[in-house]
Amino acid sequence: MTSLIGALRQHRKLRKAEDELFRLSDRELADLGIFRADIPSIVRGNRRLD
Repeated sequence: MTSLIGALRQHRKLRKAEDELFRLSDRELADLGIFRADIPSIVRGNRRLD
């Protein structure tokens, strides 16, 4: 049960980070070197920012 709660907390944390990035304008994302389509991968650590 504890691992389920931890997994849910982690999922919520990732969704919050994703939502915050999606709220940025295209210009703000470009300044960070992020394409909107890459946000989920970046948040989950599947892609590094160079």
